[in-house]
Amino acid sequence: MELEIVIANFLYALVGALFSIALMLIGYKLLDWITPFDTSKQLSNGNVAVGIVVGSMFVSLGLVVGLVVGLGLN
Repeated sequence: MELEIVIANFLYALVGALFSIALMLIGYKLLDWITPFDTSKQLSNGNVAVGIVVGSMFVSLGLVVGLVVGLGLN
């Protein structure tokens, strides 16, 4: 019985991780679509302000999804 719970929690965490990666990709594409400039080009040119915005977006999405996965494991 306990092994089944461990496997279920591991699968839940794995699905949550894949879901968070997908949401981060969607969020990045949405940011790229909303802004009047090419985000990838600005990042490759070394624009620090765009890098901070993209990094902040990834951290916030990761926190939200991490909390959902963490609360689901309890």
